[in-house]
Amino acid sequence: MAIQLPSSWRYAVMRLGWPPRGRAARWGIANLKFALALLILQGVIVLLGLPGGGTVEALWISALVIALVLFSFAAFAWVRQKLLWRLRNRLIVTYVFIGVIPAILLVSMAFLAFYIFAGQFANFVVTTDLNTELKNLETSNATLARALASHMTEKGNIPFALADAWRTSQASGAREVCAWLGDRTLPVSAQGPACSLKMPSSLPADFRELVTDQGTLSLRTGTTLDTRGGKLRVVTTSPLDQSLLDQISGGLGKVTLSSPITVSANPTHTTGEPSISSSEKSAGTSRSPETPGKTDVSFDNGGQRYSISADLHPLMTSGTLPAPANRFDREINLPGPLFVLDWRTGNRIPHAIVVQTRPSLLYERLFAAQGDFAVFWELVLLVVAITFALIVLLALLVGSRLTQTVTLSVANLYRATQHLNRGEFSHRIEVHERDQLAVLQTSFNSMAGSLEKLMSEQREKQRLENELTIAHEVQEQLFPRSSSQLESLEVHGFCKPARTVSGDYYDFLPITADRLGLAVGDVSGKGISAALLMATIHSAVRAYQRESVPSHVPVLAGGGGSGDQSIPHGSGISPSALMYLLNRQLYNTTPPEKYATMFLGLYDGSSRRLTYTNAGHLPPILLGTNGSIRRLETGGTVVGLFDNISYDESTVTLGQGEIFLAYSDGITEPENDYGEFGEDRLIDLVRENRHLPLDRISELVTHAVQEWIGANEQPDDITLVLARAR
Repeated sequence: MAIQLPSSWRYAVMRLGWPPRGRAARWGIANLKFALALLILQGVIVLLGLPGGGTVEALWISALVIALVLFSFAAFAWVRQKLLWRLRNRLIVTYVFIGVIPAILLVSMAFLAFYIFAGQFANFVVTTDLNTELKNLETSNATLARALASHMTEKGNIPFALADAWRTSQASGAREVCAWLGDRTLPVSAQGPACSLKMPSSLPADFRELVTDQGTLSLRTGTTLDTRGGKLRVVTTSPLDQSLLDQISGGLGKVTLSSPITVSANPTHTTGEPSISSSEKSAGTSRSPETPGKTDVSFDNGGQRYSISADLHPLMTSGTLPAPANRFDREINLPGPLFVLDWRTGNRIPHAIVVQTRPSLLYERLFAAQGDFAVFWELVLLVVAITFALIVLLALLVGSRLTQTVTLSVANLYRATQHLNRGEFSHRIEVHERDQLAVLQTSFNSMAGSLEKLMSEQREKQRLENELTIAHEVQEQLFPRSSSQLESLEVHGFCKPARTVSGDYYDFLPITADRLGLAVGDVSGKGISAALLMATIHSAVRAYQRESVPSHVPVLAGGGGSGDQSIPHGSGISPSALMYLLNRQLYNTTPPEKYATMFLGLYDGSSRRLTYTNAGHLPPILLGTNGSIRRLETGGTVVGLFDNISYDESTVTLGQGEIFLAYSDGITEPENDYGEFGEDRLIDLVRENRHLPLDRISELVTHAVQEWIGANEQPDDITLVLARAR
């Protein structure tokens, strides 16, 4: 049996996202169940000692791993949904991705570029100083060579010339001077040993190089001159010792020269093993390929790939790293290559030069010649930095303000929709801003006001509809509920309102056993006012029909003449007299624009005679059995429009089977694309179906009119009164 949680717990669990709806979560649950089933199966296999436990174990572990991966995806989706549901969080995440992360990347790139630039600048300064020493040594060597050539030309004494040259070289700070005339080595002095330096054949006539010879780093330069005795070549060597390195690194920090591994990247290399320079082997500073080390810098040169490792063997170190000038004066340590010529092989071997320095030292070295002008640029940079910082701070404040404005507006709209959803249409949003969201909130307030007004109107309309329903029910009671049939006359009436209540009127007035009054009317207008006037006419006709005619009421018979007539109580009143009284009452009790058309008839069953008067109503029609038509038009104008109007009356005899047809304009006047329904179509329809019962004829007529109207609204009330003589 499933466990039923309390409703509050179930709601809390549902808000947390359970049961899961995502595909990843559902598959994760399925894999977790599968893993649990396999785990139970493995336990059974172990207990029973059956084979296959290892396979089952691998399967349930795999299923568990897959379930965990799927749950990770589901958890990420759930966190993203919960975190990004609010617009504020979405804007914050968007701002982080659009503004913060690019800014962090740009700042990181700037710091990295500064670090690389500073390290390269430090290496550049050291290598430039080395090149300067080489150029100075080259100048000194060239001077020495020219002096030696001059001595040889003027005095012709080579040893003494070399001695003078050697003294000159010693005065210029050189350590060793070697000279060759053609293929013969010249002694430097009579007391000094002969030069043992061997010149490689690959070197050009004039050169200046940083060389390594038997593990010793030196500055070496050579000059070749043409003399009468042959080509004179002079080579001066100055060792790269501690004192020279101290002079070069002065003010930069700590400078270290190391020997790296040379790794061949040439595709034509046949051994496939890293190549170690011979000079490194002789110096004892090279490392085998198996020596572990972290590679910091790699580069290509001449088809070879070189790597400068962090755990290199230092050859020489000079200088010290001073304490930082401030908390931002961090150490800069970036190794760089320093190409050294192997004197024995003629190959250029890259050594590593590592300069440990600080930004303050580089700044002093860079702007040393600027003097006070450097302070000006410092001030400019400081002002620019402060300006940029203020712009960034202002951007953050403006962005935060705009974000708060947007989220506050959305939150106000959300809360307002919740109020409307609860039916609180009087709720309004307080608008403080002047932007598009403020216009949206104002529009929402306007919409809420319109909805409130609409709901009020809807309630009022509902009340009116209820009242109209009651009025309709009351009006239905005014129409004859059962046909008052005579032995010689059958009658039927039908009324279909265009709206809830009708302004049309018809009634059957039983007077005696063989006398029946017929009334048909149409009140101007529609709706409640017409219905009220129709009720007034109904009550007035019924009241006047039972009274005696006053002496001042004119009664005109046979279409002409006047006179006074008094009918005993209970025998009824003549149609013309009743119409006179009704007109006077409506004229005195209704507005001037209200009137009605009326047809009143009094049928005498003993003589089959119908006495009638017509007050502006559509003339009823008598359809004879032979197809003849007689229209009942005698009468006068409409009732209620003019005072003191007399009405003519006339009498007709109804033959057996003859049909009396009275109707309102709601039957003949409806239009469609073919025109009006018309009186002729009505007459033809009744004539064709005269043999049917009157209620069936009424159904056929109303159905034909409705089809003629089609999908359009019924324009007017439909009233039809039928009578057939027996």
